[in-house]
Amino acid sequence: MLTDAILGGVNYTLHRFPLDQKNRSLQAWDAADEYLLEHIANEYASAEHILVLNDAFGALACALPAKQLTCVSDSYISQLATQHNLACNQLEDKTVTLLDSLAAFPTDVSLVVIKQPKNNGFLAAQLEQLSSQLAPGTPVIIAAKAKDIHSSTLKLIAKALHEPITSLAQKKARLVFATTKPLPHARSVRDHAVSWPLEKTTFSITNHANVFSRDSLDIGARFFINYLPQGKKPLKVIDLGCGNGVIGLSVLAAMPNAKVTFVDESAMAVASAHDNVTTNLAERIADCEFKQNDCLQGFASHSADLVLCNPPFHQAQAITDHIAWQMFVEAKRTLKVGGELRIVGNRHLGYEEKLKRLFNNCRLIGSNNKFVVLSAKKEANPGVSYDF
Repeated sequence: MLTDAILGGVNYTLHRFPLDQKNRSLQAWDAADEYLLEHIANEYASAEHILVLNDAFGALACALPAKQLTCVSDSYISQLATQHNLACNQLEDKTVTLLDSLAAFPTDVSLVVIKQPKNNGFLAAQLEQLSSQLAPGTPVIIAAKAKDIHSSTLKLIAKALHEPITSLAQKKARLVFATTKPLPHARSVRDHAVSWPLEKTTFSITNHANVFSRDSLDIGARFFINYLPQGKKPLKVIDLGCGNGVIGLSVLAAMPNAKVTFVDESAMAVASAHDNVTTNLAERIADCEFKQNDCLQGFASHSADLVLCNPPFHQAQAITDHIAWQMFVEAKRTLKVGGELRIVGNRHLGYEEKLKRLFNNCRLIGSNNKFVVLSAKKEANPGVSYDF
């Protein structure tokens, strides 16, 4: 990975997480970061307290000049990267507070900077929380790729902020300038959760603003549900990359003696999974754990009977399979001998070959014209470990 960055005229070493990924073309900052930092150096060099939303890997935390920073992220991996990059650049003494995406914002900030998230619903929720909690007139700068700022984006911003205007494009990046304004109804990001009925069940599913497929059951999960285990075995199950928890919830409904751990790197995903078990199967909450985590880091080896996974093939805007590969490697380590990894994935991604390399076996248990459901079991011999 590219690690040397010049931001605001200063050299930084910045690492993209997870550290073990091998795609050398990906970097931990982008042109929007550079543009934003240049503007702040010229216009807000004396800012006392800057609120930073959605800093992907800590580039802004490292390079912003304010005496105090509060960095809000939905991503556990982003928080790990921020801590790591601050340490790599000997900035441990910088006053940086890390908050998750469900926290209340500090109210004493002099400037807000936002990296535009991929999810417009999440952006809308964050903007409304800003105007609900901060003093009217607080300056806000949103940075993004120029191609991602459309007229519809500006209309969305204008609903929560005062008179957004755009900068000229620079290196295919653009800034949007606005200020907070009084809103008739104060709402936090928690108030932007939506609920909908889960088809063929009595369950109601709640999704917080940044959870994948927020308004309906995603088609991969819909297909995967048809191939989940049933019965009375007392299995220890991990719903890895749980999203709103619908897979683990379905297992709880079909397996009265199962214990399920819901794991995701998104704070909003873990909160949604907890809400959905509490709402629909409150009597099973004692059989559940909910963890925001980087895959299965810290989980005991040989501790799970079954790992269920609908792996992502992107990280933020980057298309990549390294997260899926990391999930498979860590699932193998965590499974007991004879334990099973069961996944759903797009047919074209070639997961069958990856699982055969890692587990020495892979069985197709379901398919349609878009998805495959695959099963791999951990054999008694250790096999070969692969980097991802």
